[in-house]
Amino acid sequence: MFNEIMEPQQRLSKNAVKIWRIHEAIESAVTFLVIGVLLYLDHRFSWVYWVGWILAGLAVLEVPMMIWSVFVQPSMKYARWRYTISEQFLQLKFGVFTETGELIPMTKIQSVATRQGPLQKRYGVCSVTVTTMGSSHTIPVLDQDIAGELRNQIARYAKLKEVDE
Repeated sequence: MFNEIMEPQQRLSKNAVKIWRIHEAIESAVTFLVIGVLLYLDHRFSWVYWVGWILAGLAVLEVPMMIWSVFVQPSMKYARWRYTISEQFLQLKFGVFTETGELIPMTKIQSVATRQGPLQKRYGVCSVTVTTMGSSHTIPVLDQDIAGELRNQIARYAKLKEVDE
């Protein structure tokens, strides 16, 4: 049974990097907007002097965080994300600094679903989420047709295992 466990080989959609960059850019823009509004309010209402310094410090710290999350992290995340499916297991491998490997037995899977947000819809991709009794696991950013096939394949394998027991 365990002799078929190998390194995961399948990759996410090539649009993953683009989608993650757009998502992170939107989050950074909102963060800058909030800090900007707070700085304006601090100036307008003359809050305690140290509030402005803290807000300015947060704005300065946000710049390298934005550069990391928009320009560096998505490529690294994509390069390390892998998955594989077999009749016995769903295997996931991901992580930028700390690599995580997950082995989910098909017999433990209770449900499988696809999800598509507005940005994913724009690029024709979905995520597949597998739920077990104790947790849920997501394979993000798969092309729509691959996500549908994967969802159906996992459902078929999970059901086969339930019937065999």
